[in-house]
Amino acid sequence: MPSSVRIGVDTGGTFTDVVLVDEETGQIITTKTPSTPADPAEGFMAAVHKVLEAHGGALPPGGDTGPDIDLGVVSAIVHGTTVATNQLLEDRGTADLGFVTTEGFEFILEIARQSVPDGYGNSYFWVKPPRIVPAHRVKTVGGRLDHLGREVRPFDEAQAVEVARWFRDRGVTAIGVCFLHSYADPSHERRMREVLEREHPDAVVSLSSDVLREYREYERSVTTLVDAAVKPIMRRYIANLSQRLGRGFSVMKSNGGVLSAAEVVHQPITTVLSGPAAGALGAALIAGVGGHSGAITLDGGGTSTDVAVIVDGEPSLTTEGTIGRYPCKIPMIDIVTVGAGGGSIAWVSPEGTLKVGPRSAGADPGPICYGKGGTEVTVTDAHVYLGRVPPHLLGGEISLDVAAARSGIEALAGKLGLTPERCATGILEISAFNQSNAIRQITVKRGLDVRDFPMVAFGGSGPLLACSLIDILGLRAAIVPPDPGNVSAFGLLTVDVKNDYVRTQVSRDPAPESLREIFAELEAEAAAALTREGFADHVYARTADLRYFGQAYEVRVAAPDGPVDEAWLAAVTERFHAEHERLYGYGYRDDPRHAVEWVNLRVSGIGPITRPTIARRPRQEDEPSPVSTRDVFYEQWGRTVIYRRADLGAGAVVRGPAVIEEYGSTLPVHPGFTATMDDFGNLLVVSDS
Repeated sequence: MPSSVRIGVDTGGTFTDVVLVDEETGQIITTKTPSTPADPAEGFMAAVHKVLEAHGGALPPGGDTGPDIDLGVVSAIVHGTTVATNQLLEDRGTADLGFVTTEGFEFILEIARQSVPDGYGNSYFWVKPPRIVPAHRVKTVGGRLDHLGREVRPFDEAQAVEVARWFRDRGVTAIGVCFLHSYADPSHERRMREVLEREHPDAVVSLSSDVLREYREYERSVTTLVDAAVKPIMRRYIANLSQRLGRGFSVMKSNGGVLSAAEVVHQPITTVLSGPAAGALGAALIAGVGGHSGAITLDGGGTSTDVAVIVDGEPSLTTEGTIGRYPCKIPMIDIVTVGAGGGSIAWVSPEGTLKVGPRSAGADPGPICYGKGGTEVTVTDAHVYLGRVPPHLLGGEISLDVAAARSGIEALAGKLGLTPERCATGILEISAFNQSNAIRQITVKRGLDVRDFPMVAFGGSGPLLACSLIDILGLRAAIVPPDPGNVSAFGLLTVDVKNDYVRTQVSRDPAPESLREIFAELEAEAAAALTREGFADHVYARTADLRYFGQAYEVRVAAPDGPVDEAWLAAVTERFHAEHERLYGYGYRDDPRHAVEWVNLRVSGIGPITRPTIARRPRQEDEPSPVSTRDVFYEQWGRTVIYRRADLGAGAVVRGPAVIEEYGSTLPVHPGFTATMDDFGNLLVVSDS
């Protein structure tokens, strides 16, 4: 009998979340364990053990993590990981990184782009950050291709051997290779890899033609180097997990798909937004089931908050993303991250004003109320002091030190000359404004009206500021799903296997047969990967990047299936005109002076899976009954009713002031707000005004 159980594990900065779905019975089990930053695999294994124990029958008596876990009932394990992301954000992994490029282009990283980051105004005040590879570890090799892939000068193998030996003799073990115009013909890069494999077999090598086969040399170089930098640690981490599990598993990718661990070690850069991508996809499914084709997603964690926008049921994608200070042009869900989580530290600026974040207390030592040695006030401490979260987490598994939080708030308030209540509410207001600014970046700055969307608030700290964000942004409503702290782990079980392939083909008058040939090659690559993943059914999604001639940016549009002919070209061109007008407010559909230029062709190969079914909740006809009361501060201190979410049925209405508690999160319902449970267990929070 085939296994029916699937498990999703999302490793966050503070907690490791896990969801188990039994497809045979429809049972969904959620739980979480503390993360183990020193060895993320420990938290992973503990989470798998805990959820299997809750499922029952999967563990032998006295079973422990490791070889005693019986995974016979498990058909698939999907993992969302921050290993690659954290390495880049902390600038680790680049000390032994080398770069090989075309002779005469050794300063491509130094020249970079002329753009200055937002917020500096005048470039005089901006200092260019250190490049990912210093000048002395950049080496060049002779040989040259033109933009069509024709060989202008032959590959200099003798020089390539010298370069390989130079890296070998100096212990440079991670090497990125990016030759000019290798997107048109990868043969020179592949010959460089052969030389490195022969002369320096210990090196980990990334080729730009494998990582990102499209033009723009600077972005392609940095993306390739990022891939090379994270390869060693990702390979060790995945090998460690595979050994401890005794089986294979899949890893969430930034583009909204998953890939087997065996495949992802060859392209680890695709995992850099692994966890946040899963959260956006899980929230998209939850919003869709609730009847909302568009939504803003807000994933509030312990360290940061990730926001994305859902349009027509799908998260928006981008290839203009960055990880830390590194541009990464791989397809990824368009996510904006802000350092505003539950562990964000409140501090006093030199000018004497209150600031919150982006520095975080993390999981260790964590907020003051954790009682693990933390000494700096955090957002969580403010919630605890105001009574908006219970004096314990995870259903009583983690007790909170309310007195310590109070002392910390009072000390900070004294420095600022504020009352403790004003200090604590000020911390929460600043955190809410930080989150609202992130939401504006993915809505207002993209030409979307934030008031057109409900907000799906999830993550352990996501629902805590839902009412404040409705006020600040004028949102229609906030949707708080069941088990909000586990939505990212749930999202891991909702996504298909997905691989992206791209080819640059710049032309103002492309021949249909040329495009047809490129799409056939890309689909063949996708088919081979899906077959290796064990999928018999293959789905291909085509897109194309177009622009008006002379522009320096492209607009991506969906391209229809079917034969590539003149009618197909006209249909894609018309979609480009319409999308350009929607994004920028103008287009040149009827102006022959502005030719349309084709730039990139893309294919996504998709292996579809069966998504979990979200069951309807039984109706609740009676008025919901609170389980207790406690003092909570909203505008003033008052005895406030506390509800247990598990006791609420569909149709239950909770009017503020109130607090709704559950295992992994808490929803404070402010005065003037109402929370109503829908048929699928989501709490719909709206302002009464």
